[in-house]
Amino acid sequence: MANMRMDKNAMPEQAPNVRNKNFKEVALGYTPEQAMDEARRCLSCKHKPCVSGCPVGVDIPAFIAEVARGDFSAAYDILSRDTSLPAICGRVCPQENQCEQKCVRGLKGQSVAIGRLERFVADWKMAQGEETAAAPVPNGHKVAVIGSGPSGLACAGDLARKGYAVTIFEALHAAGGVLVYGIPEFRLPKDIVRREIAGLEKLGVKIETNMVIGKVTSVQELMQEYGFEAVFIGTGAGLPKFMRIPGENLKGVFSANEFLTRVNLMKAYQDDSATPVMKAKRVAVVGGGNVAMDAARCAKRLGAEVTIVYRRSEKELPARAEEVEHAKEEGIVFKLLNNPVRILGDDQFNVTGMECIQMTLGEPDESGRRRPVEKPGSEFIVDVDCVIMAIGTSPNPLIKSTTDGLATESWGGIIVDEATGATSIPGVYAGGDAVTGAATVILAMGAGKTAAAAMDAYIQKKQS
Repeated sequence: MANMRMDKNAMPEQAPNVRNKNFKEVALGYTPEQAMDEARRCLSCKHKPCVSGCPVGVDIPAFIAEVARGDFSAAYDILSRDTSLPAICGRVCPQENQCEQKCVRGLKGQSVAIGRLERFVADWKMAQGEETAAAPVPNGHKVAVIGSGPSGLACAGDLARKGYAVTIFEALHAAGGVLVYGIPEFRLPKDIVRREIAGLEKLGVKIETNMVIGKVTSVQELMQEYGFEAVFIGTGAGLPKFMRIPGENLKGVFSANEFLTRVNLMKAYQDDSATPVMKAKRVAVVGGGNVAMDAARCAKRLGAEVTIVYRRSEKELPARAEEVEHAKEEGIVFKLLNNPVRILGDDQFNVTGMECIQMTLGEPDESGRRRPVEKPGSEFIVDVDCVIMAIGTSPNPLIKSTTDGLATESWGGIIVDEATGATSIPGVYAGGDAVTGAATVILAMGAGKTAAAAMDAYIQKKQS
């Protein structure tokens, strides 16, 4: 019988004033009893509206039904048909805007906690110990994947299961892309990422790190000299944007990408770090997305007083509601309807403050959000010694500039066929943030899966 309680089972969490001083995971996960109770809230709708909200098409009612019965192994088997990274998706995907938004339980109460149940099942599976995956039968074809972020990992996993010899080329010294350099440990433990990647390696996927495609070798050389029959480009959007205001060249001004990479991947906050990151006393983070929340919460854990400066109101904040709530609980101050106009420094080029101006909201812009308008004469100074810019990213131009015939948008995104991920070069496919600009993990995974299917069809057609 369905559990008709209107609200979700609450997620156990570290207390705010404890977690804001450590990098351990904030959310602690459901117990088996909580997971089964939550799963019984699902009505098992025949038309499955939640599935239409999942970019990778997970059969959500089916896996939840197994959780309700207590058969967590069967639930995992259903999940793993469609997603290569369930422990990751269960933690960082914006389910409230995707699968859970379509849940009929949300019409008169809270939706079923689909993401929390996905996380529970994946964590339960990992806790059972390692299993030796049956290696797929090789089909005699090999493909290359550039980038080991969510889109690349999803593409590689699907092709490996079809018997392809897959090699991933990663520019950094560790695989995982934004999952390891961008998302903090307290939201996504890196051991989870490593174990998910290890599962792909058991399928036969090879990962070569420190391989900057476009420098070490080119896309054309991968195909013409190394024999890869198709290539997927999943290089993400790692080029940070700045506001181009006075003072952005001062010491103590970071892009969120640099700050998060140094904290998450390089552990630069540790006392014995070879490249230590600045441990500021007062930090301003400019922006209102998930990256801004991640940077602010990291800075808080490094001991700073942190203020988020965002030019619109709370209603327009693009970050997940859960991340905003966690940031507030952890003591981060929000200065909304404000925007920086210049960064102040001393004679040694150190940041000493940031001048902001108050904003009001005018008519909606092309994004549908009301356009922020400056209030003349409302300037004020925020006392800070560090500024982190988290106002967006764009694709790195390296692949574009070194790949002849690759069609791109004026802002740098690779142009693809939406149905297949095919680029302007035969046999070359792309997906994720390299195509769309900065988006979500699950959308990138969906693009990787789409491209994998199209690459398989392309290679098989060439053989026929």
